Amino acid sequence: MPVKAALTRQSFDTRWRSLRRPYQQVAPSEWRSWLTDKGSLTQRLKLLSHNNFRVEVVRQGWMRPTRSEAKALNMDHRQFALIREVQLIGNDQPWVYARSIIPAQTLTGNRRQLKMLGNRSLGTLLFTDPTMRRGPLQISSLKLLDQRRVWARRSIFYLAGQPLLVSEVFLPELLQVK
Repeated sequence: MPVKAALTRQSFDTRWRSLRRPYQQVAPSEWRSWLTDKGSLTQRLKLLSHNNFRVEVVRQGWMRPTRSEAKALNMDHRQFALIREVQLIGNDQPWVYARSIIPAQTLTGNRRQLKMLGNRSLGTLLFTDPTMRRGPLQISSLKLLDQRRVWARRSIFYLAGQPLLVSEVFLPELLQVK
């Protein structure tokens, strides 16, 4: 089953745990470096794939975030936000499924360009913005429609003080890279 079909909006409305020291008991060791890395995931994937990397937009539009996402962003869950879902593909394999929630008030000034990323990486823009600040990481185990479990992390990024939430789901194919 393709990952884009295996993850639904409800997949992200789950319990997220703050990433603190006891995460050792929660996350399997093979995923810890991915879940705890505070650097640019895009850069790490580009290195791993020897630049055989691309972003594929699965969907983007004005939708309602899940209750969990709205709560993390301190917004009413009935409010619409720009939601962007992409696959990060390395060596022609989907390695990461990412979901970004961008509240309308964040999309002002220079940040309007977030609406027009297309197949460009959000991470590249975030990690080159001098106003960017990243909030604490949270992790969770998500259930796919076929009942498999995958590990994910999320954090709020602030651009000039305005928030956006980025969730990244690490797919099993990522561990098969040699």
